[in-house]
Amino acid sequence: MADIKFTQQVVVITGAGGGLGRTYALEIARRGGKVVVNDFGGEVDGSGGGKGGGTAASVVQEIESAGGEAIADTHGVHTSEGGAALISAALERYGRLDALIHNAGIMRNQSFSKMTAEEWRSVLSVHLDGAFYTAHPAILAMRAAGRGRIVFTTSTSGLFGNFTQANYSAAKLGLVGLMNTLAIEGDRYGIKTNCVSPTARTRMTEDVDESILPGIGAPPEHVTPATVYLASEACRFSGAIIQAGGGFFGRVGVAHNNGVCIDGGPANVEDIANNADAIFETESMRLPTEDEGYLSFIQRRLAEP
Repeated sequence: MADIKFTQQVVVITGAGGGLGRTYALEIARRGGKVVVNDFGGEVDGSGGGKGGGTAASVVQEIESAGGEAIADTHGVHTSEGGAALISAALERYGRLDALIHNAGIMRNQSFSKMTAEEWRSVLSVHLDGAFYTAHPAILAMRAAGRGRIVFTTSTSGLFGNFTQANYSAAKLGLVGLMNTLAIEGDRYGIKTNCVSPTARTRMTEDVDESILPGIGAPPEHVTPATVYLASEACRFSGAIIQAGGGFFGRVGVAHNNGVCIDGGPANVEDIANNADAIFETESMRLPTEDEGYLSFIQRRLAEP
């Protein structure tokens, strides 16, 4: 029977002043971890940041009142300076970094035809740029230690799309691409990178109807176990997307089908039209595996008679 502990481990959590991040911080601290609670203190749309660490400080107070250990950090992860300062704060205070959970995010919903460049850029800067600005210094520390866990937060909006969320969707699926590559690059250093796709009632989802998105009415605690597991040394998986919410936990992935191989030189447009059913079919779709990744699959298919 697994007994997940974070004794003496240090975990940095962005956007941990409330909602999902707060529950992650409390649970990891309860299991013996030392938590760096990061929150910029802004509104859902990213405005009004830098409020002196009220939300981050309140979570730290909760942790300390329960006998745990944590520090508050109010740097904005949407800048390289903020991301670097956050990771430095963890290393300077505790001398190590075992896991990073990038949970910070904002929403600026707008139909794509009306979306401004600023609305586009501001959302990507927190979600996607923030992942780079925090994970880059974190990975340098993890590589030196020969271990580490990174958890990015994707979304059903990124995986499947959602009206008025082109900016948010693009950022969230971008995190999946980043995860895929970090899972490959981190393997030799003992670093596992995964994504969680949470569904829960938070400030960012308070206006979403559960009939539109099942599970959205459940509290963040229904997501917490999956994220905490992904951040733990017990997690032996890397490069996975775990959907979590309302009591459901399952894997989502970018899959491929068998496709067709057209011999006799470069195919033409008519070849694509004539084989469209086989090219677009979904019955044979499957996730790449450790035994045969996508590139190995393509190589094998091309070699088949």
